[in-house]
Amino acid sequence: MVEKAMLGVDIGGTKISCGIISTQGEILEKPYTIPTGGKDSEKVIVNRIFNAIDQVLVLAGLKITDISGIGIGATGPLDMKAGLILECPFLPTLNNFPLRETIHDKFKIPVFLDNDANCFALGECFFGAGRGQEIILGYTLGTGLGCATVINSTIFSGATQHACEIWPSPYRDKTIEYFVSGNGISRMYIESGGARKSALEIAQLAYHGDIPAQQTWEQFGEHLAYAIAWGINTFDPDIVILGGSISNAIELFSPAMERFLRKYLCPLPAEKTKVVKAQLGDHAGLIGAACLVLQSKTKKQ
Repeated sequence: MVEKAMLGVDIGGTKISCGIISTQGEILEKPYTIPTGGKDSEKVIVNRIFNAIDQVLVLAGLKITDISGIGIGATGPLDMKAGLILECPFLPTLNNFPLRETIHDKFKIPVFLDNDANCFALGECFFGAGRGQEIILGYTLGTGLGCATVINSTIFSGATQHACEIWPSPYRDKTIEYFVSGNGISRMYIESGGARKSALEIAQLAYHGDIPAQQTWEQFGEHLAYAIAWGINTFDPDIVILGGSISNAIELFSPAMERFLRKYLCPLPAEKTKVVKAQLGDHAGLIGAACLVLQSKTKKQ
C-alpha cells in the first residue's frame, strides 16, 4: 500500500504557505503562497487558508482523500492541546480562534497544530540536519528568538506547552530576545556607530568590510552563545541546529559564538556537541508542519 502524502501549512504574520510533502520529505509540487493580511477579518483569513489548501491540491493533481493529514505551523502563542491561536500580535482578529477544529471541519481529515519554532525543529529531525539524532535542540533566529527541543522524534512541549520559550528570559538588564533578534542586531549596529539598517543589510555591510557591522555580528554571537549554553546544559542534546533568516549569516557570528559558548558548557558537551546550520532552507516551515502528521504516527507506535 502506497503511503499517502502529507499537507503542510505555514501561517505567519505576512504570508501563508501551503505544500504537499511525501513521507520521504520531498515537496511534491511548488508550494502555494499568499499574503496573510493579518489585520483582516477572521473569516477572510480563514478563507485564505482554505483557498491555499485547495489550490495546492489542484496544482498537485490530488484530492483531499489522497492526503493522510494536515499539519499547521503557526506563529504563536498557541494552545496546542485545544488547537487555538491565542492572543497573537500578528493575527489580532484570530485571538482565541479554534484553528485546528475549523480546518478539520472543512476538510474532514486529521489536523495537527504547533508553533513555528517547534515545527522547524521537527522538520530538521525527520529530514534535515538532525536526521538520525535522538535529542535535537533548535533555535530560530529572525525578527524574534524561537527555541524548540525534539526528543525521539517528538516535540518536547512541557506541562503547559511552553517548553523552550526562552525569549522572555532575563539577560543583563533586558530579555535575551532584546539582544538575540533582528531588532537586536539593528540596535547594536546603531550603538556601534552605524545607521538604522535591517539585519540583512548589516550582514552585507559586514561581508564588505564595514567595521561597525562586523563588531555587531561579533556581539550577536556572544549573546547567542549564552542562549545556546542554557539549552545545552539543560537538555544535553546530540546536536544544536540554527534556522531562520539570520542563520544565513552564520559565518559572521559563529566564531564569536563558539568562543564564548565553549567556555560555559560542561566538559563533555563542550568537546562534542556541534552547532550547525539548518538544512531545509526556505521551505523548512512547510516541511516541519507536515512532519506533525509523521509525529502523530510515531506516538502511536
